[in-house]
Amino acid sequence: MEGQLCADLKISVKKTPGANPPSFIALLKVYRELLVGRIRNTQCLIDNLVKNDYFSNEDAEIVVQFPTQADKVRKILDLVQSKGEEVSEYFIRVLQKVTDAYYELQPWLEEIGYEPSENISSKPVVNTDPVSRYCQKLRYELGRDSKFVMSYAQREEMLLEEIYSKSIMELVSFTNESLGEVCQLEALFDDALGLINEDGETIYVFGDAGIGKSILLQKIQSLWARKELDIGAKFFFRFPCRMFSCFKEDEAICLKDLLFKYNCYPDQDPAEVFHHILQFPHTVLFTFDGFDEIYSNFDLSSVPEICSPNEPIHPLVLLVSLLRGKLLKGSKKILTARTGTEIQRNIIRKKVLLRGFSSNNLKEYTAMFFKDEGQRMLVLNHLEANPNLCSLCSVPLFCWIIFKCYEHFHSMFDSHELPDCSVTLTDVFLLMIEVHLNRSLKTSLVKNNTRSQAEMFKSRKETLLALGKMAYKGMENSFFIFEQEEVSSAKISEEDLQLGFLRTVKGYSGYNNQSTYEFLHLTLQSFFTAFFLVIEEKVGAKELLQFFNECSHTEIAQPICLRILWLKKQLAGEDPFRNNEHFHFTNLFLCGLLSRSKQKLFRHLVLPAVIKRKRKMLIAYLGKSMKSHLRGLTRSRLPNYNQIQVQPNFVWMLRCLYETQSEKVGKLAAKHMRANYIKLTYCNAYSADCSAISFVLHHFQKHLALELDNNNINDYGVKELLPCFSKLVVIRLSVNQITDHGVRILYEELSKYQIVTYLGLYNNQITDVGAKYVAKLIEECSSLEYVKMWGNQVGDEGAKAFAEALRNHPRLTNVSLAFNGITTEGGKSIAEAMRHNNSVKIFWLTKNEMDDEAAMSFAEMLKVNKKLAHLWLIQNQITAKGVKYLSEALKENTAIKEVCLNGNLISQEEAKAFENEERIICF
Repeated sequence: MEGQLCADLKISVKKTPGANPPSFIALLKVYRELLVGRIRNTQCLIDNLVKNDYFSNEDAEIVVQFPTQADKVRKILDLVQSKGEEVSEYFIRVLQKVTDAYYELQPWLEEIGYEPSENISSKPVVNTDPVSRYCQKLRYELGRDSKFVMSYAQREEMLLEEIYSKSIMELVSFTNESLGEVCQLEALFDDALGLINEDGETIYVFGDAGIGKSILLQKIQSLWARKELDIGAKFFFRFPCRMFSCFKEDEAICLKDLLFKYNCYPDQDPAEVFHHILQFPHTVLFTFDGFDEIYSNFDLSSVPEICSPNEPIHPLVLLVSLLRGKLLKGSKKILTARTGTEIQRNIIRKKVLLRGFSSNNLKEYTAMFFKDEGQRMLVLNHLEANPNLCSLCSVPLFCWIIFKCYEHFHSMFDSHELPDCSVTLTDVFLLMIEVHLNRSLKTSLVKNNTRSQAEMFKSRKETLLALGKMAYKGMENSFFIFEQEEVSSAKISEEDLQLGFLRTVKGYSGYNNQSTYEFLHLTLQSFFTAFFLVIEEKVGAKELLQFFNECSHTEIAQPICLRILWLKKQLAGEDPFRNNEHFHFTNLFLCGLLSRSKQKLFRHLVLPAVIKRKRKMLIAYLGKSMKSHLRGLTRSRLPNYNQIQVQPNFVWMLRCLYETQSEKVGKLAAKHMRANYIKLTYCNAYSADCSAISFVLHHFQKHLALELDNNNINDYGVKELLPCFSKLVVIRLSVNQITDHGVRILYEELSKYQIVTYLGLYNNQITDVGAKYVAKLIEECSSLEYVKMWGNQVGDEGAKAFAEALRNHPRLTNVSLAFNGITTEGGKSIAEAMRHNNSVKIFWLTKNEMDDEAAMSFAEMLKVNKKLAHLWLIQNQITAKGVKYLSEALKENTAIKEVCLNGNLISQEEAKAFENEERIICF
C-alpha cells in the first residue's frame, strides 16, 4: 500500500509543463506516520525553520515543550502544514540536504523523486545535527592531535608529514606466510587482499619494538581527519592500550563514556550521537595501540562474555567485547602488538607484519630528514661504509635516533661522522643520551661544548640514576605509566622532565588531575632500567639477573598479566630467552652496558670493582643459560650435516651475546652448538641481527650451512654476514627482501672462496641484473649443486644469462627459475643450453609464460639430453600442440622420469591423447 502511494505521489511531486505545482502539504499528510517514525532529530529542523523566518521563536518553544521525540515531530508537521506550501517544501528540503541526520529518509526522498523549486533552492540549509557536528569535531581534534610527532627532545615537535615514511607492510597468513605487500593504507580494509578470516573484525598489526606501529596509526588518524582515507568510517576512536592498566579493579564505566570521555565529547545531544553509533557500527573505526602493554589483576573470567552497551562494567571487559564483536559488531578495528603476542584466530580478520625500512624506504626517509643534498649524501656515504649502522636503520625508531645524532654532530662539529663508529644498539642509545644531555647545556655562541661522553654522564649522574630507578620499579611490575607522585618520589625535577626522556600522556586523569607520564618509548624504559642495574652499587646478583628470570619463569609474570584466554604469549618453559620483549631489551642493554668496552665510561659513575663483579656474574649466567638453551634445541642428522633447528628466542640469545662484545662468549656459543647446519627460519631476524649471527658463527673452524629463509634480512643483512662467507657451503636467504644489490655482494664474496654448494634465493626482489650476478657465480664456482631462484623477476634477460652459465657446468643438479616472468624467448635459450649440460637432474620452470614454441625447443633438447630426470613446466601457456612435441621426444629418451604440465592450456579431453605416456603429467 505504501509503495503504491509513493508511486501515485511521484507524479504530483515532479512538476510537469502546464501542470499545477505539486502539493507538499498533501505529501506530508499522507506520509505523516512514516516521518514521525523516522525523524530522530528535531533540533536541526527547528534551527533552519527559525533561521529562514518560517518559524517564530514562540513556535520553536511550543515544539520543545513536548515530552517525546514523536510528539515533537507531529507538532512540527502541524505547524509546517498550517503555514502553507512553501514552508512544507522547505521542510522536505532540509530532510534532503542534511543526510547525516535524516539518513533513514533518503530512500523515501529518492522514491518520491523530490526536486527543489528554484525559490527553495536559494534558501540556506545549515547542518546543526549533533551527529554531523560531532563528526566535524572528531576530525578537527584528531587532525590537530596527529599533526605533530614529539621528538625525543620533548621541546621539539615535528610535522608528521615531514617525518613519516613508508615501510614494508606485509599481509600474512595465520602461519605468517606472505600474502603480498600493502602498498596503500586503504588496502588494509580491502577484503580482496589478505583476508584470512571473514568472521573476524580485527586487523592485527604486529612487529618488533620501534618498527613503526604507533606512527602508522597516527598516519591513519591524520588521513581520516583530512578525509583522505576512503573506507566509509564516520567515527574514529583511538585508544592506547596502556590506559586500560590504569583502571582499578572496582572501576566501571559504560561504552558511551569510554568512547566520549577518553576521545572527544559531543557538544550536543550525546545520547543521539551514541544511538547513531549503535545503529551504524560499520561507520566506526577503532585503533588499539600496544595490546601487549596491558597489565592488570582484573580477572575476566568473573564476568559474562556478553555485556550491554548501556550498563557500566570494567573497561577491560568493554575492550574485549569490542574486539570479539560482542559490542558494535561490524565496526572496523586495528589492533597493534609487538611480535610474539598471539591473539586467538577467531577475532582476526587480517594479519599485517611490519618489517621496517627497505633500502629504498631508507633512502626516502634520509631525503625527508636531511633536506640539504650535501648533508644527505654525507650521511648516505657514511651509512654505506658502516653496515652495522645501516642495519640498525632498518628499524624506524633506531634510524630516527641515529639521524638525530648525525644532525647534532653536524651542528656541533660540522661533521656527520659518529664518534667511535657505533656498532651495537647499546652504543646507539648511549649516544642518544649523550646528545640529549649535550643539548640541555647552555653553550657559548662562539664556543662548542667539548665535554667527553664520560664527563657528560658524570655531570648528570643523579638525574640518570633517578630516571633509572623509576624505570626499574615500573619494569619490575610491568608498569609503563607513572603518576606525578611517582615522578616526584623518584626525585625527578622539572628540569629533568624538560630533558624529554619522559613525556606526558594524553587521555589520562591522574590523582587530583595531575599529569601522568611515560618514557618516550618502551625501549628507552628498558635502557634506563639496565642503566640503573649497572650504576646502583647495592644491586646484587638476584636483582641484576631478575629480568632473565622473568623471561624464564612463567609463574612470575602470570599474576600481573591480563588474563585473557585468547591472549597467548609464546612460552618455552625454563628458556631464559623466550619472547617477552620489554624484559628482553632490558637484558640486551644490560649485556651492552657491562661489556668490556663500556668500562671506561662507567668507572666515572661507579667503582670499577662493582662493574667487574657485575660483569663476572652476568658472563657466568650467560654461559650457563646458553648451554641450557642449546641443549634444548631440536637436532637432526642429515647427509653430511648435523642440523640444529632454532626458535625465535635464539635470536634474542644471539643479540645478548653480541652486545657483550666478548669473543670468549662468542667462541663458547659456537662450541656448544655442536652442529654444522644452523637452521634459523621464521625467527623474525632483522638485518641488524646478522651482526650477531656473524659474531658467533665466524668462530666455527669448519665449513658451515646457514639457513635464514623467511626472515627480514635484506641487503644490509647480507653485508653483515661478510665474516661468515669463507665458511658457508650452504646459504639460504629466501623470502628476505633481497635485491640486486644484495646479490652482487653475494657474488663478490662467494666467488672468492668457491666452496658454496647450495644457494637459495627464492621469493626475493631480484631482477635480470641480479640474475646475471648469480649466473657469473655459477660460471666461476664449480662447486655449486643447487640454485633456487623461484619467485623473482629475472625475465628473459636473466634466463639467457642462466642458460650460458649452466651450459657446461660440471656439478649443478637442481635449478629453479619458476615464477620469474620468463617468456618463450628465455625458455628457448634455456632449452638450447641444456642440450649441452650433463649434470642438471631437476629443472623447475613452473609459473612462467612459455608457449608451444618453447615446448618444441624443450622437446628437441630432450632428444639429446639424457641426464635430465625431472622437467617442470607447470602453469605456462602450452597447448595440446606443445604437449605432442614433448610426447614425441620422449620416444627417444628413456632417462627422463617426468615432464609436468599441470595447469597449462590443455583440456581433460585433449589430455586423453597422451594417457599412454605416463611420464607426461597433465592433470
